[in-house]
Amino acid sequence: MPDNPRVRSDAGPCHSREFLSAYISGYADGEGCFTVSISPRAKLLVGWEVRPSFSVSQNGDRAEVLHAMEAYFGCGSIRPDRSDKTLKWETRRLDDLVERVIPHFERYPLLSAKRYDFRRFASICRRLMAERAHLRRDGLEQIVELASGMNPGGRRRYGAEAILARSVSR
Repeated sequence: MPDNPRVRSDAGPCHSREFLSAYISGYADGEGCFTVSISPRAKLLVGWEVRPSFSVSQNGDRAEVLHAMEAYFGCGSIRPDRSDKTLKWETRRLDDLVERVIPHFERYPLLSAKRYDFRRFASICRRLMAERAHLRRDGLEQIVELASGMNPGGRRRYGAEAILARSVSR
């Protein structure tokens, strides 16, 4: 891990990249979230925008781990999360997800049931979105099916039935 003035010196000794990689996977297993948001956008071909993201939240007084993740992945940004007054490191850029985040979690896998969300997330990003399937109704249907099985405890503004009923056939 490169020297980072945002990382407290009392956060522990500087460890190898391998150690940090495993630590990040473990941390994400507890505090991370792979999600795919689907929102109406009339100007898009199918009428819906698909936005994958990976995020990790932490209390502000422990933000050094978020800065370490930002430096490790070399992407994303840290912002306040108004919903629970924490800080959140998040990356949404498809190229960063496909080239940095997904390969990391394939090499350093999650151990909890969150790994099933990750597998769906990776399939959506790599197989469907990278191939631009989200711009077609059949691709959107596949994404909706996969995404609806993710994060069972979370809430969605639009259910699968509403998205598919209002999507444009193209």
